[in-house]
Amino acid sequence: MADTRTPPLRLILCRRVSTAGQAVDGYGLDAQEADGKKWGRLQTSPRVRIVKVVTDGDGKAGKSGTTLIDERPGLMEALQWIADGKADGILAPNLDRLARELTVQEAVLSYVWALGGRVFTADHGEHLEDDASDPMRTAMRQMRGVFHQLDRGLIIKRLTEGRAAKGAKGGYAYGAPRFGQKAVDNELTADERENKIAETMERWRDEEGLSIRGICDRANARDDMPAKRGGKWHPTTVARLLSLEAREKARAQSARARAERKERQRRARAAKLLAQR
Repeated sequence: MADTRTPPLRLILCRRVSTAGQAVDGYGLDAQEADGKKWGRLQTSPRVRIVKVVTDGDGKAGKSGTTLIDERPGLMEALQWIADGKADGILAPNLDRLARELTVQEAVLSYVWALGGRVFTADHGEHLEDDASDPMRTAMRQMRGVFHQLDRGLIIKRLTEGRAAKGAKGGYAYGAPRFGQKAVDNELTADERENKIAETMERWRDEEGLSIRGICDRANARDDMPAKRGGKWHPTTVARLLSLEAREKARAQSARARAERKERQRRARAAKLLAQR
């Protein structure tokens, strides 16, 4: 006898982790997947089949919930599956895992709905498309998004204030320790091996009159004088190590470069949004 039951909904389970999110709530990828699959098994009308699991971010490099859609490869793959007719919609553990900024949340939902897809979260069920006859539906969903955004803002505020307070007391707040220091139990301490390397380089310069490039070449020829991350020495790195003024200049240049890169990214995102209109 032929099976006359309605075919199950084909959903893509979307997972996401961010560095801040994992550190605070510990809601990792495995837990998200378990919650999503548990919800799927409980559904009977309609039945649900998870046809794919996609991920944005991992334990080493998270993906912020404020990141735009086209910068999240997992979510983009899910949208492509819906566009190709290989899936009927997406499932996330909650709206927070889809986005932690209201505008991004609404953009994700709009994209899925525009493709004819459906959106589900394990903690709520289906998020129905906006309907002019039911404005409360939209208002309540967006209210949840507002609180997710607020929660993210409060997390960042606590982290920023905590780091600033620790830094003001002379403690290790954040950033990669400079050469000659290392972080132990979230506190900066002297790295004896690296300090011996720095002292050797200073002796080569002061006692032998070796140039920066000469110091660099000699250090690279040895196996017991690795750079900070185990790589080769570069003349610029050696100059920064042996000169306080050079280190401060390098920090200023890095700060300017980061600011310029952020501005270019902002302009590129704006251009993409304008091109889509």
